[in-house]
Amino acid sequence: MLKKFMALSASLLLVGLLAGCGGNNNAANNGAGTNGAGSASGNAGSAKEVTINMFTASPEYTEAFNAYIAEYKKVKPNVTINLEIMQADYNTVLKSKIAAGSTPDVFQTTAGGDIDTFAEYSADLTNEPLAAAMTDAVRSNMTSTDGKVLGFPVKGNLFVLMYNKKLLADAGITEVPETVAQMQDAITKLEAKGIKPFANAYKEWWVWKHILQHYVDAAAQDAGTDPKTLVADFIAGKTTFKDHPVMYNNFFEFIDTTVKYGTDKPLERDSNAQVSDFALGKAAFMTGKGAWDEEAIKKITPDFQLGIMGYPVSDKLEQSMIITGADQALRINKDSPVAAETIEFFNWLYTSEYGKSWFSTVAKVIPPIKAAPLPDLDMPKQMDEILKTEKSGDLSVIYSLDTFHQKFGELMQAYIGGSKTKDQAIDEIQKAWIQFGSAAQ
Repeated sequence: MLKKFMALSASLLLVGLLAGCGGNNNAANNGAGTNGAGSASGNAGSAKEVTINMFTASPEYTEAFNAYIAEYKKVKPNVTINLEIMQADYNTVLKSKIAAGSTPDVFQTTAGGDIDTFAEYSADLTNEPLAAAMTDAVRSNMTSTDGKVLGFPVKGNLFVLMYNKKLLADAGITEVPETVAQMQDAITKLEAKGIKPFANAYKEWWVWKHILQHYVDAAAQDAGTDPKTLVADFIAGKTTFKDHPVMYNNFFEFIDTTVKYGTDKPLERDSNAQVSDFALGKAAFMTGKGAWDEEAIKKITPDFQLGIMGYPVSDKLEQSMIITGADQALRINKDSPVAAETIEFFNWLYTSEYGKSWFSTVAKVIPPIKAAPLPDLDMPKQMDEILKTEKSGDLSVIYSLDTFHQKFGELMQAYIGGSKTKDQAIDEIQKAWIQFGSAAQ
């Protein structure tokens, strides 16, 4: 067991947000359900003193978390929720807790492949109200290979190339670039106006996977397969970057372009610096990020004219797609002495009126559940409009573990830093995919 967890990544994706919750008197009628740990205790609704320990990795949402904790206290005065939030080294500490037999009552992991990695520690939520509340796409991200819902989303997510509408208009760009050729034309126009095209955060290992997944989706389409199958083939060593021109050529050419026409010292720019650069109008496009950044941008520049688009991964218009889904999951420790009470809490969270509104009005994230309103923000609204006429790309980032993605990010940093050639980086990426990409390793 310990050997298995020593193979996990040193840190989780830092963009995961804790799922919302809330409270009204409807919640008092929501039981813990009839499945698994939810029915393990007949005292789930009693007045006994209960303490639930949660361990998550989203410090930027501390105020929002405290809001729903306070709200639930009104519904269940006997329940105390201790929230421990860690950003750096989260996954290392989580591994240590599990290895020491002190697994938190609630903990956070990535979705997709890591659903299986942590399966033996996770309560089966398949028949719980919270599972029924999820959208179909999100529920699939929380489901193990044997068909069990073992996690629940911390939020819905959106991965895009962001752009500054005003800067594009100032450069005479009337339509967002959807192909490689159109992007090159846009860069030329921006440069002519003295506008830096790209704001990057290449100091962060996790931004790289957000970009790569757009090229994985295109490569799968070109190969006549689906992204999940293609990623499995990479992990099995059945295919490599060199078999897919959109990855071997287009991806690296895009990265080279963002470095050449991007903000200075890309390996020294972290996520906060990138957001600041973009929000202050120092660059027209922001790479590797998603919906979680909008509020930070608007805090710096309240009237910022924000736009979203798919990456121009090729010369095929249809391959420029935004990507939606849920890439982060909360898990309930199946062996927790308060598993029943914890499941009761999250069932309430996902079905109460306060819980539904928490996503949009308090956390201001894209709700991962049905019948919940979108937040009053530009990115979710634009996403909703785009998806009325276009399909979403596959959240292919979840088909590999973060153990691989962290190594991938480090290798890409070495590439742009000049210590590895393109082919050297690709060879090591392929080895890393085989070694770290799957929970089965």
